[in-house]
Amino acid sequence: MAFKHIGKLDNGSKVVVAYRTLPNEHLSALVIPTAPLPTSYHDELMKVVESGQGQDAFELATQLSVRKFADGLNMLGALHAQKYLVKVPTDSVTMTPTHKAETFVRLDELNRIIAEQKGVSVEELAVKPNSESTKSASNKTAMSDDKLAQSYRNQADLLYKEVVELRKKADELSPPATKTSKTKKTEVDA
Repeated sequence: MAFKHIGKLDNGSKVVVAYRTLPNEHLSALVIPTAPLPTSYHDELMKVVESGQGQDAFELATQLSVRKFADGLNMLGALHAQKYLVKVPTDSVTMTPTHKAETFVRLDELNRIIAEQKGVSVEELAVKPNSESTKSASNKTAMSDDKLAQSYRNQADLLYKEVVELRKKADELSPPATKTSKTKKTEVDA
């Protein structure tokens, strides 16, 4: 199956493309490198990408702006606040909708094709700064210290649960060696 919004950078890093072009910067895109994401964020992000709504979205960020992570944070806002959104040149991203190389296309070329099909310039493809998706995302990005601390605690709890689960699976595959303590008996001559 082919998926929109998935690509890789020239260095091979896998990314999800949030915005294919940016207002007043049509040669730049906003991407989410997937490797540094916490496992729960990665899995939840990929569920949105693979969902029907994610695939129907012209820009994935419009879906991320109305979805929440399990910790309760708005996806787009949390990715922005935690610096997971990265601005890159469009010619450094290759879209990889499938694993077959013949389906790969550079993002700058894809933007040109889409612009031609829509009868607009590449500059006009960018989501406008005052659109609904950018308004809702910007309203949800600011967090108080208390909310940020709670978010960190929630993430830590999720990671702890994941650690326990992974430890249990590892122990099932290969039980840990039990330590035997040896006590020396000494005789005292009187």
